[in-house]
Amino acid sequence: MGKKLKIARFNFQVREKRLFALTILFMSAFYCLLSVVVYADEIRSRAAIVMEASTGRILYGKNPDLRLLPASTTKLMTAMVALDRANPNDTVVISEKAARCSPVKARFRVGERVTVETLLNAVLIKSANDAAYALAEGVAGSEERFVELMNEKVLALGMSDTKFVNATGLPMEGQYITVYDLARMLRHALRYPLIKEIVSTKASHISTEDGREIFIKNSNKLLWSDDSVLGGKTGYTRAAKHCFVCASEQGGETVITAILGATTKAQLWKESEHLIKKGFSIVGGKEEPVLYFTRADYKSSIQPAAYRTKFRDK
Repeated sequence: MGKKLKIARFNFQVREKRLFALTILFMSAFYCLLSVVVYADEIRSRAAIVMEASTGRILYGKNPDLRLLPASTTKLMTAMVALDRANPNDTVVISEKAARCSPVKARFRVGERVTVETLLNAVLIKSANDAAYALAEGVAGSEERFVELMNEKVLALGMSDTKFVNATGLPMEGQYITVYDLARMLRHALRYPLIKEIVSTKASHISTEDGREIFIKNSNKLLWSDDSVLGGKTGYTRAAKHCFVCASEQGGETVITAILGATTKAQLWKESEHLIKKGFSIVGGKEEPVLYFTRADYKSSIQPAAYRTKFRDK
């Protein structure tokens, strides 16, 4: 009788331990799921990233390898290739094709002579498509040849999930980028002193060689509201939605944040501010790095990304 009691007591203890283990496992799984839901709720854009500028380390990432449309963030590459091949004081003549570019434009006129530096200001501050097209023609003779140079630089920088098909970022089949590559692109672009100066400019007057002045205002709203922001580049098309990449500096540390596919401008600026704060919090050791993927976004991406693992359903 005593032996049977001991066996029964042993079996009960085993079942109790198993139940405890299952409870802990369930709670852990629930906590992980809850964490992912929280991350998904705080960033609703299709993809986002925060990168430590000094090392390239990812501090925060949502769908970092998801290939999406770049919109006018493309113009960072346009500016770099232009400076690789031309002097800022070189002159470009505005062609009829360049003058016809829309919808966002600086309204340069056919036959006007403009310096490369002036065009770069129009490209990076106002995001002017006529200026980007004029740069492509002036530097390479045609936009098609200029795009070849852009993609050569993409390969040189190791941006394996990026391809450009024009110099403006306007929607065309086969054009894509990831937030990871976008952050890396800005990180490299800031090594060009002229680009770094221009993207930090809130507003400016530019002029053609015959003295006609054009007022341009930066589309980067955070330049007016956040003193830590060094500069960046916005982008928008109906297909790409709202996009933004910027660099911010606090206490000698610089972080780069990038967003692709924000539904509204309000969402873009709110999430950008949130990511900047999160980036510096992680750099300061107050938070841990976060990296996650949402299956729903990958299902509707342009084409498969380089790797598709660790999915989380929304």
